[in-house]
Amino acid sequence: MNNLNILYEDNHIIVVIKPFNTPVQEDSSKDLDMLTLIKKYLKEKYNKPGNVYLGLVHRLDRPVSGVMVFAKTSKAASRLSDMIRRDLFHKKYLAIVHGRCKDKDKLVDKISKDNKTYSSFIDNKNGRESILEYKTLVYDKENDLSLIDINLITGRHHQIRLQMSNNNHPIYGDQRYGMQEKKQIALFAYKLEFIHPVTKNMLTFKYFPKEDGVWKMLKEVKEKL
Repeated sequence: MNNLNILYEDNHIIVVIKPFNTPVQEDSSKDLDMLTLIKKYLKEKYNKPGNVYLGLVHRLDRPVSGVMVFAKTSKAASRLSDMIRRDLFHKKYLAIVHGRCKDKDKLVDKISKDNKTYSSFIDNKNGRESILEYKTLVYDKENDLSLIDINLITGRHHQIRLQMSNNNHPIYGDQRYGMQEKKQIALFAYKLEFIHPVTKNMLTFKYFPKEDGVWKMLKEVKEKL
């Protein structure tokens, strides 16, 4: 299918780019989601009868774009999920945030999720420990925006968006935790690294957003990432 951006595929996994504003799985909007899109692709490519298996092992928020891996077998899904539990699954993000960030920083907070509002909040009493590290790549003085490279240590619901907002550097275009700009959120999962569930080879995938709009800042530093 022409609208599916595939970085890698074998008998066990498929690695794709999730576009901005596309749900990972079906939600109340009934908009086309990644699981449905990839299943349709697999069904057509391999002429598969009946229902196609596709395992969802990690997520990206609907507004966010970036690299995702899906499992084509239950064995691969189980092994990838186990890697995530054992912290052997590494994700890095690019974000453009308001204000001038420190050159580098480590944020540690306790976060809980409100299932009624589908939002997360800082909860120092009962929350789960949430950790990320970032370094600043570029500061745009004219617009008071920083491009940062984020190493996500834990993967909590809305973690990056909430932690950066709580640290007084909300993500540009984040309409839930940010400044309510009617813009596309500037958060992109650009790097995914994990051990192949069957071959045991280390796999690394990188992909970058288009260098237009606020992402123009990426041009000066992309080669270093």
